[in-house]
Amino acid sequence: MRLALVADIHGNLAALEAVAADIRRRGVDQTVNLGDNLSGPLLPLETARFLMASGWIHAAGNHDRWMLTQGPGDRGASDEYACSQLTPAEFDWLRSLPSEIRPGPRIFGCHATPADDNRYLLEVVERGGVRPATRSEIESRLGGERSRLVVCGHSHMPRAVRTRHGQLIINPGSVGLPAYDDVLPEPHVVETGSPDARYAVIEESKDDWIVSLVSVPYDFEPMAELAKRRGRPDWERALLTGYMR
Repeated sequence: MRLALVADIHGNLAALEAVAADIRRRGVDQTVNLGDNLSGPLLPLETARFLMASGWIHAAGNHDRWMLTQGPGDRGASDEYACSQLTPAEFDWLRSLPSEIRPGPRIFGCHATPADDNRYLLEVVERGGVRPATRSEIESRLGGERSRLVVCGHSHMPRAVRTRHGQLIINPGSVGLPAYDDVLPEPHVVETGSPDARYAVIEESKDDWIVSLVSVPYDFEPMAELAKRRGRPDWERALLTGYMR
């Protein structure tokens, strides 16, 4: 079995199309999408329609949930803009997305952690910075999940980590947003240092999985210009450079 893993598209259709083309070139068996699909100042409607027609396996992320459960006065700017562009059909699609998926034997997928779609699995926010989580912290956040392969997104950082139980945990990184800042659980910044779109390919071998963390160049300048026109210089900077500062 060969799977492609995508996550955190955030309405960046140009990055999504580049990733999808690279996935087709590699001839994978299935693509798994781990959520946070549309939120952002870019092309949420067009991205939703692309994903709805993709035939991929999809999960919901925290922003997908907030777009459905928060009212106009409570949503952040990225969620609010995305909601303003969608029709009832796209909202129905968002409602259909599960919080966790099992795309194969002994494979578990979620957006962030099994219990919380807004908590990093492989990272810890500490004193305003982000550090790799320890094995004990990761195993605690996994709870009782013992699948041989666990796939997640949310932090936008591509990583492959082993637990003491031999579980392999993969975060493919973000297709559409290579840097961002957040205020929860305290203010922090995540930066990949590159504008490239990220995803992963995993291939089952006789005894384990072979992992490729893939970085795909694409024409990011029109997306950055679109963010600028929408009044989002933070997104413009992130899309151009992979940095916030």
